[in-house]
Amino acid sequence: MVWSPIISYIFSIVYYILYIGIIAGTITIVVLDNRNPVKTIAWVLILLLFPYLGLILYFFFGRSTRHERVIGKNRYDRLMKRPMNEFLLQEAFKLPADQYKVAQLFRNTNQALPFEGNSVEIFTNGYDMINALIKALYKAKQHIHFQSYIFEDDAIGRLIKDILIQKAHEGVSVRVIYDDVGCWHVRNKFFEEMEAEGIEIRSFLKVRYPVFTSKVNYRNHRKVVIIDGKCGFIGGMNIAVRYVRGIKGCKWRDTHICIRGKAVYGLQTSFLLDWYFTDQTLLTSVKFFPKMGNIGNSLIQIVTSEPTAPWKEIMQGLCLAITSSKKYFYIQTPYFLPTESIMQSLQIAALSGVDIRIMIPQKADALITQLGSNSYIEEALAADIKIYFYQGGFLHSKLMVSDDVLSTVGSTNMDFRSFEHNFEINAFMYDEQTALQMKAIFLNDQHSCQQVFMKNWRKRPRKQKVKESIVRVFSPLL
Repeated sequence: MVWSPIISYIFSIVYYILYIGIIAGTITIVVLDNRNPVKTIAWVLILLLFPYLGLILYFFFGRSTRHERVIGKNRYDRLMKRPMNEFLLQEAFKLPADQYKVAQLFRNTNQALPFEGNSVEIFTNGYDMINALIKALYKAKQHIHFQSYIFEDDAIGRLIKDILIQKAHEGVSVRVIYDDVGCWHVRNKFFEEMEAEGIEIRSFLKVRYPVFTSKVNYRNHRKVVIIDGKCGFIGGMNIAVRYVRGIKGCKWRDTHICIRGKAVYGLQTSFLLDWYFTDQTLLTSVKFFPKMGNIGNSLIQIVTSEPTAPWKEIMQGLCLAITSSKKYFYIQTPYFLPTESIMQSLQIAALSGVDIRIMIPQKADALITQLGSNSYIEEALAADIKIYFYQGGFLHSKLMVSDDVLSTVGSTNMDFRSFEHNFEINAFMYDEQTALQMKAIFLNDQHSCQQVFMKNWRKRPRKQKVKESIVRVFSPLL
C-alpha cells in the first residue's frame, strides 16, 4: 500500500517525460523539414494546442514522405522518344509572344512539349461529357487508357464499366488507374469484376496500415482518358452520378474538354508514367503515339505536377501567367485557398490594373473549405480583385482564361492541396478561338453569380469571421 502512490507518481513522471519528448521531437522534425513556413507554423500550432489530436493528424497526414518516381533517365527518354521527334518536326510551330515565357517555364520544369494543330471540344455539364465519352469509347480500336480520381459504383460508374468490359472482349487493350483514397468506399468487387473480364486495373498508392501513414496525403487527382492515342479527355469531372445529376437537388457545374491531335501525346505520357508508377511496367510502343496531322488550330501543352517533383510546376506557371497578363485573368475554382505566392501574384496583377475575377461556389461541398475560402476574400477585395459567388449550383469547374490568348482546364484547384500534395494535370491552350470560348463560358456563368463587395462583406457576423479566421490558420493543411 505504501509503494502504490510512489509507483503511480513514478509512472506519471515517466508518462509526462515521454509525452513532452514526443511532442517536442515531432515539432523539431516539422521545423527541420524546411517546408513552407506557413505550413510549419500551422503544424506547430496544432501540436501545441491539440497535442493528442495533433499527433494523430501528423502521423497520418503531416509527414513529408518524398516518394521518388522509380524511373531512370534512360527509361524516360525511351518513353519520350516519339513525342520528342514529333515535336521537333513541327515546322510552323510558333508560340504567342506574350505567352512564350509561360510555355518555356513548363518545358524547363515539367518537360511539357507544346503541340500545334489540335481541336478542342468543351463540355460544361456532366451529361454532355459522359455522352461524348461513351461515343468515343465505343469507337476504340486498339487501346483505352482510363484514369479517374473517383470511379463510383453507381449507375454512371457501372455503365462505363460495362462499356470497358465490352471493349476488352472485342480485343481492345484496356488499362484503368483509380485513386485508392478517392475510391475508398467503393467495393473491391466492383474493380475485381473488371479485372476478371480482361481489364488491367491498378489503384494508385494503395493505402493499407501500417504503410497507410506514408501514402494517404499524396493522391492522384487526375482525370484523363486516352483512346487509341488520338483522342483524349481531361478536366474536372470524375465518374459518378453526381457529376450528371448534381447533389441534394443542386446542379453540378463543371468543365471538361476533349482534345484531338498531337497534344494527346502529353496525356498519354502522363498516363504511362503513372502506369509505371503503379505497375512497374514501362510501355513505350509506337502504337501509343500514332502519327497525326493537324486537326485544328489550337496550340496545347499538357502540364503535370506532383509532390515528388523538385518544382511546383502548375503553381509556378500560374504565378507567371497571372503576373504576365495585361488585360484580364478570370478564374473558376471550387476552393479558394491560395498559397502566398498565388495570392501575391493575383494582388500584383490587380493593383497594376489587370481585371482579375475569381468565381467560387456560393456554398461549398464541405463547410471547412468554405470557411477557409471565405477567409481570403477580404484581402482579395482590398486589392481590387473581383469575387463572384456562383448561385446556379455547385461550381466544381477549374477553368482559367487570360487576354483572349491563354486558357487552361484540368484537375487543379486553387488550393494548397492541389499545388503541394496532389498529382495533378492541366491542359494549357494558347489560341484565341479556345480562349474566347472559355471567356464566354465564364461571362455566361457570371449571370448566375452574386458579386461580393467590401462594404457588405465586412458586415458578416463576428462569429462567422472568428470561425473563418480559425480555419484560415490551418488552411495550408486542408
